[in-house]
Amino acid sequence: MTSLAERLQRKSQKATATKQVRLKLVYVDFWSAVKLSFLIALTLGIILVVATVLIWVLLNVLGVFGAIDGLMGDILNDKSFSVTASFPLAQVGLFAVVVAILNTVVGTVLGAIAAMLYNFSVRVTGGLLVGFTNN
Repeated sequence: MTSLAERLQRKSQKATATKQVRLKLVYVDFWSAVKLSFLIALTLGIILVVATVLIWVLLNVLGVFGAIDGLMGDILNDKSFSVTASFPLAQVGLFAVVVAILNTVVGTVLGAIAAMLYNFSVRVTGGLLVGFTNN
């Protein structure tokens, strides 16, 4: 009488045939590429805004801005200089949002241009050969 584990071990020792498929990528759908590049750029924009705000808050909590205020006060002989007054969180956050919006627009346009260039270059090169296996 054999156990289930022994039967499974014998089954796994059989060599399995590996199928390989080679396909050519000859077309990238323009609107799919635009939508995907928009979503990626939007995600990166959100990450940029959140990271900027978190870094500003972290630097403020750790007292880095206070140290910079003291250093600038010593250099300029003016104790009224304040980093947090010159660059408040709302202003830094708004700047990050503007940069994120611009990056989203530019990223979407670059994705569209890349899709168009690939579709035009396929006519010359014949496409990208991609291999797949069923492992």
